Amino acid sequence: MRSEPEKLLWGAMAAPSPGPREVLALSPEAGHKATTSRSGRRGLLWRLRDKQLRLGLFEISPGHELHRLTCMMQAGLWAATQVSVDHPCGGLPTEEDFSEVLTQVHEGFELGTLAGPAFAWLRHSLGLAEEDYQAALGPGSPYLQFLSTSKSKASFFLSHDQRFFLKTLRPREVRVLLSHLPRYLQHLRRHPHSLLARLLGVHSLRMTRGKKKYFIIMQSVFYPAGRISERYDIKGCQVSRWVEPAPESSPLVLVLKDLNFQGKTINLGPQRSWLLRQMELDTAFLRELNVLDYSLLLAFQHLQEDERGPGSLLFRTARSVQGVQSPDEPGAQNRRLLPDAPNALHILDGPEQRYFLGLVDLTTVYGLRKRLEHLWKTLRYPHRTFSTVSPAVYARRLCQWVEAHTE
Repeated sequence: MRSEPEKLLWGAMAAPSPGPREVLALSPEAGHKATTSRSGRRGLLWRLRDKQLRLGLFEISPGHELHRLTCMMQAGLWAATQVSVDHPCGGLPTEEDFSEVLTQVHEGFELGTLAGPAFAWLRHSLGLAEEDYQAALGPGSPYLQFLSTSKSKASFFLSHDQRFFLKTLRPREVRVLLSHLPRYLQHLRRHPHSLLARLLGVHSLRMTRGKKKYFIIMQSVFYPAGRISERYDIKGCQVSRWVEPAPESSPLVLVLKDLNFQGKTINLGPQRSWLLRQMELDTAFLRELNVLDYSLLLAFQHLQEDERGPGSLLFRTARSVQGVQSPDEPGAQNRRLLPDAPNALHILDGPEQRYFLGLVDLTTVYGLRKRLEHLWKTLRYPHRTFSTVSPAVYARRLCQWVEAHTE
């Protein structure tokens, strides 16, 4: 089913029409029926528990302004994932895999899959079954929306089980992300316990006579979210880094920022040294890519009695890097004991608290526009720290923030 790439990525993204790699998409109807059938067998207690875990999130149901868009995303992603279900990935991604663009035509819209084989390889290396990925993102249960404290105009969604995070991107952000994709995968192979968010797919969607939209899919750092008590987006600076907290009785799920974190500490015990080293490795990589303005996502969850102590840890290297062999020694890779929990790569347990940690938003390059913005902010905010600084300063400052707020 896969043929030669349609054209190089830059040309494919700029092209006004999808070109010869158009294919008619398979219908997700069968998958939708299977999901609906499973849903129908769920008991009342399960549904009540599910609703409780989603307090502060909003189902994108019929009547919601984004319902039509997300239904198209679900149908398109079901068909796109079916390609990799039918044709499992082989070895490491090739140059052609990184530049492949597949456009599937649906009734009323078309969905493009960019670098699909490369992302399918990454999902496989993480031990993520394509059928599970397809079921979570395809038709059956509506996506969830939450109120973002981000200043960007992007739209944010979660799969209904909150395992996967979807975010719209601008075309230039997509170009940056895909240009860095080969080195990103190489970094994850070299450092399988990296804090970098796991990007699982990049897609475009164009409605009939509409403008093309781009979106990414990644593993949610805040998963499973049921007992998370606090969420933060940390950049290591002061300007525009305060969010007015929701009232105690409010069900809203807000992601707070640096200034909200004042007076708090991340108590990791012996795992602190691992975190400091991994922050150095990951931010050094982002510095090499000339990237800034990324965030360290951080969340707190109180550990229950049976979750404390070394008995809750397993060395799960095989699960985190399935099918990957690296010439580096485990010490050089900075591996660690992973908790026996879902989403273990983004979870770090201290003596009393479980912490969810991940580096996200890796698409801002320090080009001319950002350099000019840096000069303007230097004049506008004297003696205050802000996010628009050189990648070297940004990386060093975020590492210093983590060092100062951990023990």
